[in-house]
Amino acid sequence: MSRIAYYRVSTGGQSIEGQRQSLAGPFDKEFADEGISGATMAADRPGFSSLLNYIREGDTLHIYAIDRLGRDALDVQATVRKLIDRGVTVDVLGLGPIGKGVGELIIAVLAQIADMERGRIKERCDAGRSAARASIEATGRTHRGKVSMGRPKAADASTVALWRKENASSISKTAAQFGLSEATVKRYCAGK
Repeated sequence: MSRIAYYRVSTGGQSIEGQRQSLAGPFDKEFADEGISGATMAADRPGFSSLLNYIREGDTLHIYAIDRLGRDALDVQATVRKLIDRGVTVDVLGLGPIGKGVGELIIAVLAQIADMERGRIKERCDAGRSAARASIEATGRTHRGKVSMGRPKAADASTVALWRKENASSISKTAAQFGLSEATVKRYCAGK
């Protein structure tokens, strides 16, 4: 009977360390998916797939939150049911061990709530983008005062290309001059 932990974060800029500290091991084995979108089915995630190959009857799987186990409410429910059917106890932080019957009902409700919240987040993001586009058309700036919807440019492409040409500078020296990555300098100077 092993204690196993599973962690997932959606973007490469996030870390699983917060989940690891909250679950407070020690664990016999840990699995993680970092930079794997929540839109990916649980079984299609490399870390979770490895977990499914490893976990055995009598093991306990510890997770930070129920939405870590699937893409949507249906995937979460199917994943939990598959684990329970294999004789695995699913222990969710703050909820405790989930078993058949009432435990599955609780999972169904929580998964639906998580799914609904994901939908609301998407709606808010879409509304923000729409407001930004409308504001750019009307004023030339977003509703937050930015000149574009994307990330601000690190430097003006034509200025970088001109400086590189005038100074007969290498990609790496130009990157150092402007505090840019070499890939950005290559992109700015392509065809110029």
